[in-house]
Amino acid sequence: MPKVLFLTTSHSYNDDRIFYHQAKALRDNGFEVKICSLYAEYKGFMDGIEVESFAVLEESIDTKMETFRKVCSAYRPDCIIGSEPLAIAAVKKFVKEYKISCIYDITEWYPSMSMLQKYRFPVKIFQALKFSLIQLYAGFLSTHFIFGETTKKFPLAYFFGFKKQMILPYYPDPVYIHENIKELTPGSITLCYTGQISKDKGIENFFRAIDRLRKKLLALHIRILIIGSTVQESDKLYFSSLLQKYAFDDVEIRKPTNFETFTKAFAEADLCFDLREINFENNHSLPIKLFYFMGAGKPVIYSDLKGIRKHMGKLSFGSLADPHDAEAISDIIINYIRNPELYQSHALNAQKEFKGKYNWEIIKDIFVDFVKKSIDP
Repeated sequence: MPKVLFLTTSHSYNDDRIFYHQAKALRDNGFEVKICSLYAEYKGFMDGIEVESFAVLEESIDTKMETFRKVCSAYRPDCIIGSEPLAIAAVKKFVKEYKISCIYDITEWYPSMSMLQKYRFPVKIFQALKFSLIQLYAGFLSTHFIFGETTKKFPLAYFFGFKKQMILPYYPDPVYIHENIKELTPGSITLCYTGQISKDKGIENFFRAIDRLRKKLLALHIRILIIGSTVQESDKLYFSSLLQKYAFDDVEIRKPTNFETFTKAFAEADLCFDLREINFENNHSLPIKLFYFMGAGKPVIYSDLKGIRKHMGKLSFGSLADPHDAEAISDIIINYIRNPELYQSHALNAQKEFKGKYNWEIIKDIFVDFVKKSIDP
């Protein structure tokens, strides 16, 4: 029975991509699977998958790397799947000595904007260069690549084009999707924002569009559903100021739910939004939530991101918009209100496309086969 070890620094051991999709797919195909994370403390078995996780994310780099090395030496995997450069670098000697496959699963930009946030110009430039060189080093050490999306292939796919690679999008397993196609209630609409509450993720763009909507349709009852939380103290103060500024009549704020109940949490929503800022990092991303909204049968209004356009083209179940154009976004919402048959069509399209193109059942065997071939070429 081949043994696969997942290593991740910043993702939790029960991360939706690693645990609920990749690890379970390998388990179901006869692999012995273990996950090691540095995010939180946990040791035991979950659904037949071994987890050995440590709360050492704030410790030194040496401590993190030594933690990974010890787990790797004790487990003796046939294949390692790492999510960050540090994880790949930590096990380089083991990979070389035992000639095993080491797959680098690239799902995040490296360096990310958050990593560079604390540095000022010109130090930020040197740090970006340093982190980029670390990314290339991890690419050099890896034997295979998995890219979460096409727009994240640069630079590794170009520097190391001779290495085996695959695209593995963030499609959800239908078992975790709660379908809820709604019909619009005359005179009322529920608009939903999920995820991290911050300026970068578009909370003010969302509020600005709703404010424009209520000024255009004074009799419309607008219910706002927010499922998420702030991370930084500055985000908390920023969000509080927005709530005071816009003073909406019907706002419900819920804490983030666990992965398995995520789509149930926004079941009553009519429209789902993601109006994040269009910067370089966001523009080249393919937001995971989009596929969960699709599966649940929710029309969407998203920022016009290159990552979405390149992967999906024009949406048949919603709109891509300039997140700062509150006028245009409010008009899109009004068009749904005045044309309920269009809303219904988009809701059905979302579910149809999810079932036909964008779910985990369609791509999981390709992933499992990729891992198998990395062990036994």
